[in-house]
Amino acid sequence: MLYELLFPLHRHGWLGFLNVLRYVPFRVLAATTTAMLISFFVSPWFIRRLQSKQIGQVVRNDGPATHLKKQGTPTMGGALILMSVLGPTILWADPRNPFVWATTAVTAGYGVIGFLDDYLKINAKNTAGLAGRYKLIGQILIGAGVLSYVFLKKDAVPADWWELRTRLALPFVAFDKHPINLPIWVYLPFAVFVVVAMSNAVNLTDGLDGLAIGPVMINAGTYLIWSYLTGATFGIAGLSKKFIVAEYLDIPNVASMGELAVFCGAMIGAGIGFLWYNTYPAQVFMGDVGALALGGGLGMLAVFTKNEILSIFLGGVFFIEAVSVIIQVFWFKTTGKRIFLMAPIHHHFEKKGWPEPKVIVRFWIISILLALFALMSLKVR
Repeated sequence: MLYELLFPLHRHGWLGFLNVLRYVPFRVLAATTTAMLISFFVSPWFIRRLQSKQIGQVVRNDGPATHLKKQGTPTMGGALILMSVLGPTILWADPRNPFVWATTAVTAGYGVIGFLDDYLKINAKNTAGLAGRYKLIGQILIGAGVLSYVFLKKDAVPADWWELRTRLALPFVAFDKHPINLPIWVYLPFAVFVVVAMSNAVNLTDGLDGLAIGPVMINAGTYLIWSYLTGATFGIAGLSKKFIVAEYLDIPNVASMGELAVFCGAMIGAGIGFLWYNTYPAQVFMGDVGALALGGGLGMLAVFTKNEILSIFLGGVFFIEAVSVIIQVFWFKTTGKRIFLMAPIHHHFEKKGWPEPKVIVRFWIISILLALFALMSLKVR
């Protein structure tokens, strides 16, 4: 919004400084700072409002005993995260960019699903919430609707994106030298699966104070770098041709993809502000309204930056958490026994006696290492 309104004014002499708005890095920093300030300064008021409305966490009876003291802690703080992400993105990103509006649309839509789930849990005073099948149907419909528009409507997206939209990128494999083209009827359902899976994986990870928001910010920071490099070009003195970073790194080259870095910056800023109050012992939880939304946003970033496969490694913490639940359920239904003391796997370590902060910090460390691994694949091709 600010970009659209203010940038044209730079042509007027004394407003020439507004030319800085054309630079993505400036707007990334602006979105990050704006989101952080909103999240940080509005959170105390928001927490008080949640307390006054008695919107508190409902704790599982079969969970770790240490979690019983979390009963009643304000939840649905993810609603503020959502506002802190979407607001600055709308302010600082180019609203005409299809990747920005598609990512924000899915993030907001998944936030609505999460809000309904949280509301039903709080209203019924149990952990059931919205039935799993309804959540899944809603996620698929929203994801499929938005992605279908981007993947099937040629005049709605840039030409350079249209040419490679159904190509699959493999980590450590040159994108142009070894193209893997999938039929649209194969790739589109696969893309929807990536978005829905990431959303639910982040939601499963959100079980300890600050556990989910840390890796979310780390993932967002990695996608920020990746999306910016995907569209970055630099002029070099003495050369008439611009240096295209994506061609040098042999990653997908989409000129307008850099705008997604603004969304990533807003996600990081909102996460920093929220973590101040969500760190152990938490004053507020994000709830499904935050976890489903942030996960959906990360899934869209993976699809648009062509990191669908790499997202398994980059989001390895989310992947392990989700797989631990799948294995636990399958094994219990098959044999009547459990592999883990409790799933998701972070609860397994709690049951083994690890203090909650130790589990959280170690999972953050793993997430940082996986992000470095993902960034290493930029050059090792």
